Amino acid sequence: MSDNVYVLDASAIIGGFSSKKSQNFITATVISEIKDFKSKLYLESAIGNGSITIMEPESVDIENVSNIIIKSGDVLRLSDVDKNLVALAFKLKREYKNPLVVTDDYSMQNVLKIVGIPYRSVLTEGINGIYGWVKICKGCKKKYPPEYAFDECEICGTRIIKKRIKKGQ
Repeated sequence: MSDNVYVLDASAIIGGFSSKKSQNFITATVISEIKDFKSKLYLESAIGNGSITIMEPESVDIENVSNIIIKSGDVLRLSDVDKNLVALAFKLKREYKNPLVVTDDYSMQNVLKIVGIPYRSVLTEGINGIYGWVKICKGCKKKYPPEYAFDECEICGTRIIKKRIKKGQ
């Protein structure tokens, strides 16, 4: 890897993070997550002066991330914005850059830890281990795949919940 770059989540923008020494990247969808006036001004200024660049991932990277988050169960918790940011980190890594993702999102950190892309938090402590998510019936404990579309168990009719399971370090 040659160039160090940062991929910034909305929490990085809100927390005022950007590197002066390295390139900073976001996807266009991150802009929609910035709601407060001060952060919007900061982001517009940073894009305007070139300290933050908008870049989109490629379909191959989105597909790779989708496969990983289905296996880990994080598909239940990651938004499309989050998936695109992780996919952008994949793209940058393929382009021989050394991406570091700046996010306070625990599910994003979980996926990044699984695939070995470094991350750091801005406002929170961050995660310690690797976790998965499963859909499980609160009553009879039947497990369902992430794509199961109903909120009630097909066997007993009890509510289905998302449960976190520890997978390792």
